[in-house]
Amino acid sequence: MDAKPYSHVIEMLRGASLRPTRQRIALAKLLFDDGHRHVTAESLHADAQEAAIRVSLATVYNTLHQFTEAGLLREIVVDSQRCYFDTNTENHHHFFCEETNSLQDISGEDVVLSKLPAPPEGKTIKRVDVVVRV
Repeated sequence: MDAKPYSHVIEMLRGASLRPTRQRIALAKLLFDDGHRHVTAESLHADAQEAAIRVSLATVYNTLHQFTEAGLLREIVVDSQRCYFDTNTENHHHFFCEETNSLQDISGEDVVLSKLPAPPEGKTIKRVDVVVRV
């Protein structure tokens, strides 16, 4: 049996070159222990409050951006006022339901683009994100 109940989360953070602070461990456990999730900073903050994790909304924002920069999350920008963070970092796209403000995954193979514009000089395309509004 594992001596530390969060050792898998600690190793994941260390593997991403992030120091496993108390807040990062608690938020990572919320994010990654229940399969793939789409969260906003506000929804993760609410989950943390419900789980009696004392963390500010600003810390949640900062942690989500740190996790994204480290490659643990993908940021999905829905509009100028709203972004989601996705625990599934594989190649895929999303349906965005405007009635419920929720995301649903679309397999990467289910979206076919016949042509992309050439990127600006000196740049390369890293990824294409498609958000289909329903």
